[in-house]
Parts: sequence; structure tokens; C-alpha cells
Amino acid sequence: MPISSAKRALIAVVVLVLLAAVAVGIYLYRTRRPLPPASAGKLPDIMSLLPPDAPVVVYIDASALRGLQGSPLAAALGIAGPTPQQDRDYLQFVQATGFDYTRDLDRAAIALWPAGIATPANPMGDDRSLILAEGRFDPKKIIAYALRTGRAESRGPLTIYSVPGNPPVSFTFLSSNRIAFASGKNSEELLAAPSRPPRDAAMQARIDRVAGAPLFAVARLEVLPASFYANFRNAPQLDHFVRSIRALSLAGKPQGDLFQLSLDADCDSMKNALEISALLETFRLVGSMAIADPHTRNQLTPGQYAFARAFLKQLQISHQDHWVRLSLDVTPEMLRAAAPPASQSASRAAPAPAASPAP
Repeated sequence: MPISSAKRALIAVVVLVLLAAVAVGIYLYRTRRPLPPASAGKLPDIMSLLPPDAPVVVYIDASALRGLQGSPLAAALGIAGPTPQQDRDYLQFVQATGFDYTRDLDRAAIALWPAGIATPANPMGDDRSLILAEGRFDPKKIIAYALRTGRAESRGPLTIYSVPGNPPVSFTFLSSNRIAFASGKNSEELLAAPSRPPRDAAMQARIDRVAGAPLFAVARLEVLPASFYANFRNAPQLDHFVRSIRALSLAGKPQGDLFQLSLDADCDSMKNALEISALLETFRLVGSMAIADPHTRNQLTPGQYAFARAFLKQLQISHQDHWVRLSLDVTPEMLRAAAPPASQSASRAAPAPAASPAP
């Protein structure tokens, strides 16, 4: 017996109600608990030596990433090392000190104080950094190289070597396989600091979420100066969303031919996390529509178009509780697409041929 239009309408309403119920159920399930850690694991011991109030911390397990050498990812991550044509000064440094980071660096922990951000360890808000590195060093050669232009001074049990420059740098050996290197105004103060107090619980929890990755970084945004937000004064909604992000966490790890990246935003509320996620999805949709437009495509090189298309296809956006996550699997094809064409690189690097002499 044929179904009447009234019954068809009733069935449609029931189906829509069921779909809505399923959607609400999925939403409640996804938002009732936080995103799983991007790459949780044991925190490297070297990280505990960084000043606890550093607004940005970075960790690099160079020994774990060294296996990527020879792949397009190595150049993107800066672990392939410069060629003689790229950096003769660095090659001279390697010859003088015996240290080549692509070969001798095992791991590094980095603390950054961007200019304008004042903290107890950096009360004047100077642009400073502290790097703790583990690997294979030749202290005699490195010290001799530094003393060509620098000086040495004793501070308690440490001998600190300072080298002038822009910015000035200082370093000290903590052991035969561990060196501390600081840059910026009065950087030697970072090297001679007493034992470090514990890091605040919120920052420590963010670091723990990514501590298992061979490459990770965490940045606190609550300490940004007011001048930073002036960039958004003409976009009140965007200003609100940016101010609601308390911290950003980045984790990266190789997985076969891929390099998996995840960027987590720690927001001040679940509502803001949901709205930021929706806004990012809108941006991705607009981006996909833009590169599908022939006019836009004609303005891009084939490599740029291939990279943008792959990026928008690979990018995943998710949220749970007060976290928003962007996930991206970087492929060798994406990196090759982003690189300049070989012919262009060759033409830039090679000198023009000399004119043939007249007969």
C-alpha cells in the first residue's frame, strides 16, 4: 500500500529526531573528557634544569631524529646540516671546535624569553634564551675557540665563558657531555642561577602531555604583553578567542615516511574551545573553496597548489573539554611540493656562464 504524504513527513521527522539525538550523544561523549595527550611519556631529565618561569620551552631529541637524515624531513627540521655552499662559517666552526650538531648533539632543552615578557628570571623583559645540550664535546677546543674574542670568569663552582656579539653569548660546561649556553643581555645570570624551584602545576601538566615526543614545545600565552593584543583591536571576536587561549603545545614525531604534528590550544573554557574549533573548520572550508577556484589556482605555482591542497586535506581539527587540537601528517610529497623547483634553485645558485671569447 502506498505511503501517504503525511506518513512520509512523520517518518522524516522521526529520522531527523533520531539523527539529532545521535549527534547530541556523540557531542556529549566527546566533550565530557579532555583530549588524550598528544604524546605523553617520561619527561627527559634535562628539562628539569630549565628555569621554571620560562614562557616558552622546547625539547629536541636529536639522536631520535637523526634517523631521518637523507629524507626531505631532515632538511625541514634542520638536522641535515649545511652544505659548504650554504654556510662556510659553520664549517670553519666545526673544524675549530670538533663539534657538528648533526653528528654530535644528542638532545637539547631550550628556554625562551621573548622580548617584552617579564618574569622573575628575566625581570626587565629582555630577549634571552638558555640552551642545555647533551652530546659529545671537546671542551679544550671549544674553550680555545671562545677565548679568541671572549673572556672567562669564575662564579662559584662554574667557569663561565662570555663572547661578545649581537646578541652576546655565554656558556659553561656542566659535565663532559653537557653544556649550558645562554644568549641575550646579562645572559651569564641564567647560567649562574641557583637550584631551580618546581615549575607551576599548570605548565608542568602541559609539558607532561607532550613529553614522550622527540620534538615538542610549550608556550604560555597568559604572559603576553598588552601590546600583542593591539594587533586584533579591529577584530573583537578574534581578540576574544586569542585572549581565551592560555597556552599552546606542539608535539612532533616520525612515523615511517610521515612526520606527525599536533598543536593543542589550552582554552579557558569549553565554550571557547568549541567556538574556536568551529571557526577553524570554517577557515579550512573557505581555504578549500579558494584553492578550488581556477582564478586562485592560476596565482599559485604547481608546488604551492599541491602543498595547499594536501595541507587542507591532511589537517584534522578536534576538540574536547577546554582543548582544541590541530593534527597534521606531513608527508615527503608535501615537503617536495613546498620546496622551490629544482631548476629555479639551480639557476639561483649557479653563476651565469661566461660569454665565449670572440674568434
